[in-house]
Amino acid sequence: MTSIFYIFFFNPCFSYKFHHSLLLVKKWSIDTLLLCFMLSGSLVLAVGLWLRFDPDTTNLLDENDAPEHFFIAVYILIGAGGVMMLVGFFGCFGAVRESQCLLGSFFACLLVIFGAEVAAGVFGFLNKDKIIQDVQKYYQSAMEISNGTAITSMYHKVLECCGTESSRPPDLCTDDSHVKNCDKAIEDFFKEKLFIIGYVGIGIAGIMIIGMIFSMVLCCAIRNSREVI
Repeated sequence: MTSIFYIFFFNPCFSYKFHHSLLLVKKWSIDTLLLCFMLSGSLVLAVGLWLRFDPDTTNLLDENDAPEHFFIAVYILIGAGGVMMLVGFFGCFGAVRESQCLLGSFFACLLVIFGAEVAAGVFGFLNKDKIIQDVQKYYQSAMEISNGTAITSMYHKVLECCGTESSRPPDLCTDDSHVKNCDKAIEDFFKEKLFIIGYVGIGIAGIMIIGMIFSMVLCCAIRNSREVI
């Protein structure tokens, strides 16, 4: 029994092999996680690009004087996806090279991105109603000007609505099938898009927390293995 205890805990050769094997398991587990992190970044980027170039959204907000607050949130999402892919690549490289410096940089980058995501999420949540109200005011102003027919027609076509609760001009609302008022249609349309952004942001935050934890675990494992050597 004493000899077995000695082999497991005091034999330098076994101790080194044990720590080295444990390090390899941790490293390849984290490599798999970081690969998933990169794929998640590409997914976030794809969702951001879809929201930016979605034909319906583009048609509604493509004019020069259209509100831009919604696209600001989309640009943040696109930037987060691109940075996630880049940072994930360096994290994988640092794990393969067993570089504490790269893994530490990876952790720091994730921490900064996480902080930016939280700030952007709070900003978007606080300004959610303002984004919708700005678009509603934009539509209402387009109804009031003589050259806004093209804009209002686009809203009627995309959202299948016409007029507002207080105004339904007969010269614009000629289709009886569009019974829904555009204020409600705009609110429903942009709430759905903003919820997508919010859910993706929550997913990003969760993945970043996991990435930070595992990068620190691997850093400690690398340091401990070098101390054993």
